[in-house]
Formats: sequence, C-alpha cells, structure tokens
Amino acid sequence: MPEVLQPQWPAPPRVRALQTLRGGGCSPAPWASFNLGDHVGDDPERVAANRADLRRLLPAEPLWLRQVHGVHVVDAGRADGEMDGKTAADAAFTRQPASVCAIMTADCLPVLLCDRAGSVVAAAHAGWRGLAAGVLEATITAMNAPPAELLAWLGPAIGPRHFEVGPEVLAAFAARDPAAGEAFRALGNGKWLADIYALARQRLAASGVSATFGGERCTVGEAGHFFSYRRDGATGRMATLIWLAADSS
Repeated sequence: MPEVLQPQWPAPPRVRALQTLRGGGCSPAPWASFNLGDHVGDDPERVAANRADLRRLLPAEPLWLRQVHGVHVVDAGRADGEMDGKTAADAAFTRQPASVCAIMTADCLPVLLCDRAGSVVAAAHAGWRGLAAGVLEATITAMNAPPAELLAWLGPAIGPRHFEVGPEVLAAFAARDPAAGEAFRALGNGKWLADIYALARQRLAASGVSATFGGERCTVGEAGHFFSYRRDGATGRMATLIWLAADSS
C-alpha cells in the first residue's frame, strides 16, 4: 500500500487532500519505491502500477500536468479527460466535485489552497522559478475567491539548511520584493541558503492569504520519507493532491 500523509490544516470537511511519500510502491532503486513520475527513467509499467494504487485512494484519475516551472493555471474540472501529462501548466484549480488536482515534486514546493467555504481548491508547483515568476499569485487569481478567505498548506520541499543557490535566485525575488532578502542567508563565494517556505509565505501574505500551514518538512534531510533531486539526482517523484468531495460526509 502506498505511504501517504494527511495535510494538517483546518480545511473544511469537503476538502480532501493527500501527500504521497516514497514508500509502499513497486519501483526499484533509484526510484524506490512509490515513484509516480513517468519522466524520470523508471519502468513505465511500474509507474502505471504505482499510479493505479494511488487511484484507489482517490475519487477519479488526477489531472497530471507537464510541469514547466511557469505560471500557467488550468481548470482541472474542464480538462476533458486529458489526464496523461500533456497539459503544460504548473497549477490547477477546480470547483467541480471529484476532480483531482495534482502536483509532482522532489524538492520543489507543492502548495495546496482552498477557501473556507469549501467551494474551490487548487494545487501549485512552486519551485523557485515559478514562485519568483508569480505562480501562487496566478493560482489565487484563477480561484476567483477573496484571498482573505483562502487557506494554504505548504507541502514537503527542500529545507532552508539545504537549499544552496546563486545570486540570480536572490536577485529574482528581491527585484519584486526587497523584503525577500530576509529569506536568504549568505554562505560566501556568492552562494546563499534560501528558505523557500519563507518566500512562499511572503508571496501569499502579499496576496492577502494569511492562513498558512505546513512548511516543516525537508525533502533533502528526510531520505526515508521523501524523494529529493538535489540529494540523489536520479530519483522518483511524489504527488500532492487535492479535491472536493461530493458532500461533507
């Protein structure tokens, strides 16, 4: 059985979400074992088997995106059955029950969003490029709900002790918000440690979203639980999923 965790956030009962972990699947090393990525060199049949096991936990097949580190947002409820990863986007939202939004990561930050009324949900892929370019802001706009009524959950990502970056990353964030510099710690030789969780919270707060949860896990440091591209290179992908139940029961 796939290993998953439940996001800890005060979402309304109708909002359902899952975060997959790396265990409980059939993929061999270096993708061991619950790899859901079909683009990382794993045997397609094993990926399909892992996705089939995940599907048993969901009301429908997720909308698998072709993530490109951009800001395009799609309506998962209007995907017309395009569930095979051909849709190039980095976020999805839906107001339709049993329509599953999904993001795959292995260090990038997955962000789940919902409104307090339980009428709309979204999932965003917030690697540093997409985060700096405005993927969270684009997702909030697409949800068409008052930002003050939104809740956000920050899933497992590379933690602030491991996310070493160059000056171009600091520059990309500081160009939009000088306060972003508070999320960087100088290492010397032009290198910095970046706190992607702090950067996401800054962006969410600036957009009017103050109810933010999660952001405690590190994909690099917790090798037994999470895939990490920064740590391992060739590795699998986890999924962060959200949907609306047909009712709140």
